[in-house]
This record gives sequence, structure tokens and C-alpha cells, in this order.
Amino acid sequence: MVTIKTEEEIELLRENNLLVSATLAEVGKHIAPGVTTLELDAIAEEFIRSHGAVPGFLGYAGFPNTLCISVNEQIVHGIPSSYALKEGDIVSVDCGTVMKGFYGDSAYTFAVGNIDPQVAKLLQVTKEALYKGVAQAKAGNRVGDIAAAVQGHAEANGFSVVRELVGHGLGRDMHEDPEVPNYGMRGRGPLLKEGMVICIEPMINMGTKYVVFEDDGWTVRTADRKPSAHFEFAVAIRKGGADVLTDFGIIERAIS
Repeated sequence: MVTIKTEEEIELLRENNLLVSATLAEVGKHIAPGVTTLELDAIAEEFIRSHGAVPGFLGYAGFPNTLCISVNEQIVHGIPSSYALKEGDIVSVDCGTVMKGFYGDSAYTFAVGNIDPQVAKLLQVTKEALYKGVAQAKAGNRVGDIAAAVQGHAEANGFSVVRELVGHGLGRDMHEDPEVPNYGMRGRGPLLKEGMVICIEPMINMGTKYVVFEDDGWTVRTADRKPSAHFEFAVAIRKGGADVLTDFGIIERAIS
């Protein structure tokens, strides 16, 4: 069931999502060759707790850490570990918070040092696909309008769209209705109504769209082990367009 949020609830969701952005910025400052993903996880947990929130992912359905950290061919839900980042890696960091009864949820894919130009293009196109999806997130449109915009941009640039994992509603629960796929047809799917809050999160692969679920019960990777990128915004649906609750500017200023 889709829940329509009040203005007060949207502001609480904004507060959470801005904290997620600030947490991703803090993590981004520390991303460098030799740093382990578990070290990044500890930085995020301390930062979130020091700002009066608790990690949204820690213990969620049994997940063992604060961040989902997915490196290179890992798409999402990677578990932080002793893996030390290497020059040329890309690393998707997905972060959630809970504060004042509401969730924040956003993801950003970082480059570790200098990366291959084609991988850099993958990151750029995935982020562009997110913005194209967001442009369709307005009252009166349908979820399929978002999905088609994301898919069209990714595939026009020679990349593929993950089918098994989708965006979602956001509120008092991390995953609410409706599901927000990154592929589909315009004019199809649930109607977008003013006051809905959704997460749009393209997961775009360099090679095949097919995925493998690893034995750890969480990590999802590309079937061909080629890189994957992931960016995620939380947005409130308005009549005139999306009210973006996430702020990538905080992250990009921190890592520039």
C-alpha cells in the first residue's frame, strides 16, 4: 500500500536523507587505495551516531553492517570486509539512517584514484540516467515513465539494466510501495501522486544485465564480472516535478 506523506513527514525524510548525503561525503573523503571497506563502514557508523541517528541498514533483515559497499563487479549489498581498495576500483556505497521515526537511503559510486575511461563513462551515464528518471518523477506520471527514462539512457549508451533489483517507496519503513524498476514502458505502472516519497536507484552494468547472488546471502554481482555502477536519490513527488531530498552536491564538494 502506497502511503502519502504530510509536509512534516517529508521534512523528516529530508533531514534523514541530508544526513545520508553528509555521511557519504565523510566516507568519500577517506576512499583511497589501501583503505579497507570495513574501515569505511566504521567511519560511517560513528558519523551517523554522532549526529543523533542510528544506521538504517545495521541489523535490517539481518544485515551485519552500517554500509552496503560493493566493489567493481559487485552491484549492491556488498558486506564490508578486510578488502583494501585498489587504484582503479570503483566502489558503490549505499547508506541508510533512522532518525525521528523515518528512514534515509541513498547511494553513490566513487572512483578510487584514476579509473579506466570506459568505467568512468559507466559512472557518468548511470548518474545521468538517475537524473533523467528524476525528471519524470512528478504527480500525474507513472512509475513506468521513470523506468523507461532510466533504461533508455543506459541502453542508448551501450550499457545494460539490472532487472532483479529495483527502487522503492521510503518512509517509516526502508522499503515501501511502490517498487520503482529501472526498466519498463512509459505510461505503465502505479500512478505517481503528490506526497509520495520514492527512491530512484539505477543499477547499470557495463556488460550483461544478468546477475549472480553470492553465497553470503547478500552480495549481488554481475554474471560476467564486468563493473556495475549504482546511484540513488530519495525524492518527494510534487505536481511540478521531483523534490529531491538527497544532496549529491555535499558529496561532490567533499571529494573534489
